[in-house]
Amino acid sequence: MLEDALETIEPLLEPILTKNIVNKGGMLCIKFGDGFAEYDKAFKFYITTKLSKPHYAPEICVKVAMLNFMVTEEGLEDQML
Repeated sequence: MLEDALETIEPLLEPILTKNIVNKGGMLCIKFGDGFAEYDKAFKFYITTKLSKPHYAPEICVKVAMLNFMVTEEGLEDQML
């Protein structure tokens, strides 16, 4: 989990976002820089932000599923009434 992300995502995370997975010696691996890390099919990567209206580059938006859990005043009123 990457918490409190800003509007730019480090290029180092690109292999995770694109699921750039390779088979190395019978193991699923993901390449990071010059090395490899073992990859589990059940792996999930979450990015959270405290920004109220984040604007990510289109290249990032097409690689992730974005959910907005921001509570609005109107939504809160609907839940309370």
